[in-house]
Amino acid sequence: MRRIIAFFKKETVLCIAAVCAILSMFAVPPDMTYLEYIDLRVLCLLFCLMAVILGMQDCGLFGLLAQKLLRGQKSLRALLLILVLLPFFVSMLVTNDVALITFVPFTLMVLEAAGAEHLMIKTVVLQTVAANLGSMATPVGNPQNLYLYSYYQLTGSQFFGVMLPLTLVSLLGLTSAALCTKNSRISVSFPQAAKISSPGRLAVYTVLFLLCLLSVFRILPYWVLTAVVIVCFLFVRPRLLLRVDFSLLLTFCCFFIFSGNLGRIPAVSSFLSGVLEQSTLLSSALASQVISNVPAAVLLSGFTGDWRGLLAGVNIGGLGTPVASLASLISLKLYFQSKKHRTGRYLAWFTAANLIGLAVLLMLALLLGW
Repeated sequence: MRRIIAFFKKETVLCIAAVCAILSMFAVPPDMTYLEYIDLRVLCLLFCLMAVILGMQDCGLFGLLAQKLLRGQKSLRALLLILVLLPFFVSMLVTNDVALITFVPFTLMVLEAAGAEHLMIKTVVLQTVAANLGSMATPVGNPQNLYLYSYYQLTGSQFFGVMLPLTLVSLLGLTSAALCTKNSRISVSFPQAAKISSPGRLAVYTVLFLLCLLSVFRILPYWVLTAVVIVCFLFVRPRLLLRVDFSLLLTFCCFFIFSGNLGRIPAVSSFLSGVLEQSTLLSSALASQVISNVPAAVLLSGFTGDWRGLLAGVNIGGLGTPVASLASLISLKLYFQSKKHRTGRYLAWFTAANLIGLAVLLMLALLLGW
């Protein structure tokens, strides 16, 4: 029983998705149409991207990048700005959860060493918002973007036309918030210098990442990419394949089944379509607050052709509650593991920052007609 409870706590979203899929099967018994639910291209691209990013992490790339930017004499404002913008820009390529797993522990260590513990809450909250907003800028920045880019067969110009204004406003807001800090001079050093553990492997991962981008933009077939990635990892670092987040892939499969079945239930399909007709943007942002933005994207995509509203809604909807974006729970957990964490103060900062960001970006999206 304890193992079951532990598994549920660790894989809550997967368990909920599995239950939803199973329950939907009672309304729509399994048949050959189920095979049409599964978007194999999205699953393969996610697998390849996760594997390549794990490889880059394994080589120490992100730790080295952070040390290069942070080491030496810095103004406190400059330090805070770097710490906030690192996950913003890095998440565009390696997803928001990876950016937070990499940089939040790093931030806690740096601020403690610099005697700036009073800035931990503000910095980690802004990093969380930054990772969620930076990741919306590219098709590979988060799973919902990759899915929607594939599902609606978007072009690069269509995708960036929607996300660029939101990204620029987000960058301006985050920069302003980071610079609103009392300034002083501090020295940042590290007990051990980070280095690339294997330049050869990193070169392989870099080439594979470029191939991933070619496949995302439909230049390279996804099945060719998948075969190349698997073969390369089997020769270079086979054990890393076991560390890929297969629970995320299974979660997608479960929601594919759930949303596919709902689309075949006339009453449910009519209801969801009607709700989305009122405002896809607001409906998807609201749904994200409850079920998280990745499941919301998969669920609602089958009931609307308004890809602009859905794309903007689930990305903006990553702000708000802690479950709106599961990456937010990562930084929350990492901060709570620090010795002097202050739960109430952190949640107050988190709520305020997220609600302000959510309101500003929703207003912008509405003004732009999405």
